[in-house]
Amino acid sequence: MLVPTLIMAVLAIAALIFGYLKGGDQHIAGLKISLKMTVEILPLLFFAFVLAGMTQVLLPEGQISKWIGTESGLRGLLIGTLAGGITPGGPYVSLPLAAGLMKAGAGVGTMVAFITAWSLWAIARVPMEVGIMGWKFTVIRLTCTFFFPPFAGFIAQIFFSGTKI
Repeated sequence: MLVPTLIMAVLAIAALIFGYLKGGDQHIAGLKISLKMTVEILPLLFFAFVLAGMTQVLLPEGQISKWIGTESGLRGLLIGTLAGGITPGGPYVSLPLAAGLMKAGAGVGTMVAFITAWSLWAIARVPMEVGIMGWKFTVIRLTCTFFFPPFAGFIAQIFFSGTKI
């Protein structure tokens, strides 16, 4: 976590300096916008981390391993895929949840299936997608992406199941 944090800090400081040098108090406007976004997102982020932490504590590691661990096989990939597809919210919800599950014993393949399904299927977005893009497009998109999450999880399971994350 240190390296990504340092990279983000360097980019943020560079953007602040650039905004300051550009003039017109753009650096202040940018900081105000970032504060507003922080206030809006912080509660969601907090509760997502609480959920991730409670997942690690409440679910017995043996059960996690049995259902979605490396040894769970196809069942785990399908559970990860379905859970990812129905998980609402943005990355502030899904990524801490996936990280918590991995620390509790979930397999890397299952979590790849989870995150892939969350990003590709996004069942919570379907009503908006139907309203904007129409039924036909939504059905085509879901049909075209249907097999990717479990397949991506299967590939991860084969090649990276022994990798510590």
